[in-house]
Amino acid sequence: MEIKILGPGCSKCKVTEKQVVRAVKELGRSDIIITKVEDLAEIMKYNVMSTPGLVINEILFVSGRIPSTKEIKKLILEN
Repeated sequence: MEIKILGPGCSKCKVTEKQVVRAVKELGRSDIIITKVEDLAEIMKYNVMSTPGLVINEILFVSGRIPSTKEIKKLILEN
């Protein structure tokens, strides 16, 4: 599984990245690759108009807000 955090490095993007790392650790998942995508051209490929964005296995699930750790864990378990 790969999780991508889309954003240019703003504070919301950094918080989202911390939330993802926390969720992965709490689930005890060592098979998940976390990638930070800061290139705007790459971010636009996901049709994200507002960052941060959260992509799991190439599917955009969250855009323009910080998801909670609980929400991220739920998305991981469902995908």
